[in-house]
Amino acid sequence: MEQNRSLGLLSLARKGGNIVLGEEQAGAAARASRARLMLLASDAGGHTVRRAKSFVAGTAQPLLTLPYTRDELGDALGTTSCAIAAITDVQLALAFVKTLGEPEKYADLLQELDERVKRVEKRRAEEKAHRRNVRHGKS
Repeated sequence: MEQNRSLGLLSLARKGGNIVLGEEQAGAAARASRARLMLLASDAGGHTVRRAKSFVAGTAQPLLTLPYTRDELGDALGTTSCAIAAITDVQLALAFVKTLGEPEKYADLLQELDERVKRVEKRRAEEKAHRRNVRHGKS
């Protein structure tokens, strides 16, 4: 059940344009600091694992090895197979990690993503207030 929810969330992310698939696109997202969570299939090859680690090395972008195979990820994402992907929306990344279950295993990652979500929400509220102030004047 949990597996279906988390893979279904990845499918929604794909439809919404909030996930990039494959080594090239995920690497580009990581280099541009757009990757909020780098995902790696459980059966990814050694070269792919090294590349994924190099993409996130020295950045605050977390790397998560999933309990799913390349084929399972590919089926959920509408492609033949997928060994590496990157979620580009922090709120979606948090929701995805929550659907994986095992909160004690992912406690640090959940806390980090939760803090990032709070910062994003605060920034959006400030931008909204700024736009309102520009339009109507500060009260």
